[in-house]
Amino acid sequence: MDTLSRVVHLARLRGSVDIRCLIAGSHTLDNPAGGTGSSPFHLLLEGECTLELPGRSIDLRAGDMVLLPRGTAHRVHTHGTGPAVSVEHRDVGPYALVSGTAPGDAPVDLFCGHYTWEPGAGQVLMGMLPEVLHVPLGAGAGSPLALLSAFMRDEARTAGPGTQAVLDSLCDVLLTLALRGVSGVNRVAWLASTRGVVRTVTDAVLRDPAHDWGIEKFAALNSMSRATFIRHFGRETGLNAGEFLMRLRMLLAAELLTQTEQPVASVAAAVGYASESAFGRAFRIAAGDTPARLRRSARQGVPGEEASVLRLRAANGEDTSGP
Repeated sequence: MDTLSRVVHLARLRGSVDIRCLIAGSHTLDNPAGGTGSSPFHLLLEGECTLELPGRSIDLRAGDMVLLPRGTAHRVHTHGTGPAVSVEHRDVGPYALVSGTAPGDAPVDLFCGHYTWEPGAGQVLMGMLPEVLHVPLGAGAGSPLALLSAFMRDEARTAGPGTQAVLDSLCDVLLTLALRGVSGVNRVAWLASTRGVVRTVTDAVLRDPAHDWGIEKFAALNSMSRATFIRHFGRETGLNAGEFLMRLRMLLAAELLTQTEQPVASVAAAVGYASESAFGRAFRIAAGDTPARLRRSARQGVPGEEASVLRLRAANGEDTSGP
């Protein structure tokens, strides 16, 4: 199994569409902050709009996806020559439809949804991502997104038996396409890397995370000098080898903590830490929590659905400041 497939499998993220916007003209959709274990996303199928965050705005075009791993509160603005009129909010099958018209303006077609996860590897993965992940997936004929979006539109339009299950599954495909479409040197480019250096290191660590890995051994795996390996690895991942090793190990550790009954000390040893305290420090950096607390949270089943409820209330123009 390749690195991206393995990570997506470990994370056990569950995607769902909350709202579909079909709006011509100028309109604003408020999105409150997400709750624990929930990250909103937006997929623009047609038109243009702007996503506004505290201190930052992002112009979106057809084929763009935005994921907000921290659940940051934001607004989506659609543009037009005049305000959208006859804006309606109604339930259509498993999602809410927000629609409006404006003479002479082409409609924006925007899917708004979220990914939820239980405490574990999904939490670690989201902690590895930037606050905003903006990926242009392309909307040209024959592109993966064009095929996916056509399928999503057909399902959304039909809203028949099984539509929610189909849309949820397509959201999972969408996330993988987005992570695969990341380019350039950044904190997530390694997920989709097919280059030899990154692939060799990742395969080795996932195969034997407890091994005493280091730069010299990674360099030897790639038949490189230490300096050459450091240069290539940094250019391809945007990370140093030590941080990369720690993140991979913590993904595996989160899986063991939440899916097995192994003691924390045994989990630490299984991913290459002789000291439980050193393992705990690394885990807090990667997951934002202690191993013991994450395990307790997983057993209690901390929900992430409250954020979806808030988004639906916001789409219907309801006050989301209170309970």
